[in-house]
Amino acid sequence: MSTPTPPIEGGGDKREREVTMRKIIIALIGLILVTGATASAAQKDLEVQGKKLVSQKPPFTLTLPSEFNLVHSFSHENPGESSLTRVYFLVKPKGKQVEEMLILQIADKTNPQAGPMTVTPLKPYTEKRLYSKGKVKRGGLEMDYLIQLMAWNPDAPSLQPIVKKGLIIPSRWALQGQFLFLYQGEHAVFFRYSKDINSFGIKVSEKGDDWGKGLISGNEKRVYEIFQKTYIEMMDSIQIKNQ
Repeated sequence: MSTPTPPIEGGGDKREREVTMRKIIIALIGLILVTGATASAAQKDLEVQGKKLVSQKPPFTLTLPSEFNLVHSFSHENPGESSLTRVYFLVKPKGKQVEEMLILQIADKTNPQAGPMTVTPLKPYTEKRLYSKGKVKRGGLEMDYLIQLMAWNPDAPSLQPIVKKGLIIPSRWALQGQFLFLYQGEHAVFFRYSKDINSFGIKVSEKGDDWGKGLISGNEKRVYEIFQKTYIEMMDSIQIKNQ
């Protein structure tokens, strides 16, 4: 069995985003309409304590790069996949404007008779702004990861739960790190952490071409290196209980 295609918070440039959005718009609308009891059910399995994220199912902890607010969560069933997916939206705002965003999805196997869960490898929105991709081992588990530049899209249906909280998501470039791992064939965990390129306190270009792989230099490279260090520290902090 495999996990469902996750919602996205943006992508590459405008044309790339529009193509991707057309492909998944129906699925996204379905996800956003799932609220109420499913939201409270999702929340009880995960806590944010300052910079510490604590998951009960599967059992792991992780140190966040900043103190985030858990602003929304919900869950939805995937009957064809014999799984249930919990989705958590965490943000670090400055005033009302989002500077950092973390979207966490955890898929749980619901049918004991089904085979082990599987996942497809992570893929960048575009190769020209992919900086790093690979696999690492943490706590005996193999994790797939990547780091890329992507565009926040405040009009994305998947981000409306954040917008409806009165928060402003700027339409601009952000650095993003993703990582994904399977836990004992029963759970799939997918992190997407992103940060506005203008929130590092360093003046950088807002032209995507200046952030191209192999071309990035100067302040843009400096900001990327700061983000990379922060992101790797977050991955390294994960503590997984192998039951």
